[in-house]
Amino acid sequence: MISLYRPGSSPLHRAPAGVKLVGLAVLALLISLGARTPLLALASLGLVFALFALGGHGPITWARQLWATRWIVVFVAATQLIFLTPADALVNTTRVVSVVLLAALLTLTTRTADLLEALQVALSPLARVGIDPWRVAFTLMLTIALVPVVSGFAARIRDAQRARGVRLGPRAVVTLLVMSLRHADDVADALTARGIA
Repeated sequence: MISLYRPGSSPLHRAPAGVKLVGLAVLALLISLGARTPLLALASLGLVFALFALGGHGPITWARQLWATRWIVVFVAATQLIFLTPADALVNTTRVVSVVLLAALLTLTTRTADLLEALQVALSPLARVGIDPWRVAFTLMLTIALVPVVSGFAARIRDAQRARGVRLGPRAVVTLLVMSLRHADDVADALTARGIA
């Protein structure tokens, strides 16, 4: 599993994984429900950048994370502009980006094993109804870990098309989908070989 964790000694690095997961959920909820004006939405983005600083990550790190969300920004903004005013589209797009950056900060400051253990503890009540908490937690962590992989595929496709002098178009989406499905098959084979799936 790919880990985005970067070792450090910041307060966020030292905080327990469970506390950070709860914090992520609470902040995501507050941003989603509370940031309803452009000013509040931009303030929530400022809060996220302040949390990056608290986690020992400066402007270069959050700029990279922000750049990594560029396709999310384009997709969300474009779809929002179809149905909403530009101000509302800005608010919704900024809220989505803020939550995605919060999730990125969580993975930057928390070991994957710690997150998996915290999720397993949080999901332990599901065992009473016959659901394996470890498998659910593992699936969630695997999903989080695959986000940068798919982002890397998109970057490779973009670079290959630029090298050929081809403009990005609908075919890029098909190529990305094929690469992602092939990678999913490889991951499934690896999990099966280890007796996990």
